[in-house]
Amino acid sequence: MADVVRAALVQTAWTGDKESMIKAHEDYARQAAAAGAKVICFQELFYGPYFCQKQDAEYYEYAESVPGPTTERFAALAKELGMVMVLPVYEQEQPGVLYNTAAVIDADGTYLGKYRKNHIPQVKGFWEKFYFRPGNLGYPIFDTAVGRIGVYICYDRHFPEGWRALGLAGAKIVFNPSATSRGLSAYLWKLEQPASAVANEYFIGAINRVGIESEFGDNDFYGTSYFVDPEGKFVGDVGHDHDPELIVRDLDLGLLDTVRDRWQFYRDRRPDAYGDLTKP
Repeated sequence: MADVVRAALVQTAWTGDKESMIKAHEDYARQAAAAGAKVICFQELFYGPYFCQKQDAEYYEYAESVPGPTTERFAALAKELGMVMVLPVYEQEQPGVLYNTAAVIDADGTYLGKYRKNHIPQVKGFWEKFYFRPGNLGYPIFDTAVGRIGVYICYDRHFPEGWRALGLAGAKIVFNPSATSRGLSAYLWKLEQPASAVANEYFIGAINRVGIESEFGDNDFYGTSYFVDPEGKFVGDVGHDHDPELIVRDLDLGLLDTVRDRWQFYRDRRPDAYGDLTKP
């Protein structure tokens, strides 16, 4: 495994239907591979709109099994391109049992497993408890062709516990696919994830979709996707705040050793003193 990993993020707008959205992401993956990327992550619920702006059972139709048709389609593409893929989808485990999920595919097309979003919001424009159960798989780590990676999803990012769990499990890159609105969270977007990258000493790829999906609501998704390194510095420019964009950056994993030698955050933890923090 190389010390430098070329990684990609996709931020894009709703195209109007699932199949054209999937085809757009297949094109993005091919562009990323042509640019030398070895791992790519798409945005939250990547093949659909952000339907959680409404509470309507008709949108349950976007859910599918994982692994399932979309996972299998992109597994074939991952194998063709030799690229690790993180696919945030709407999962139906069985009728009525639904999760906000990300499937992870290795560069040889192997399905490695999935992460289910643990923290589920229920606020105006983000009525997610209507659509998703809280995740029940913990904070899995995935050994991939580019090293150990983890996944957090959108609202999860406000909670430090999962970030730390992924670091303790050896994550070198954590991807956080999101759908977050300009008027709500912009003041946190460039603060929380760099701080989490510093506190947990790994790279974070933060992805947010773009545009207003007026059929579903007035959330203004502001893009500005980015990679941040374990010193809290953006890797290259932050993505555009309105336009679709493929972001490809080189991540120097050698920086992880530098930072962990400098700051012994893991050595100096005090889990023996954390007992009260686990009480409801």
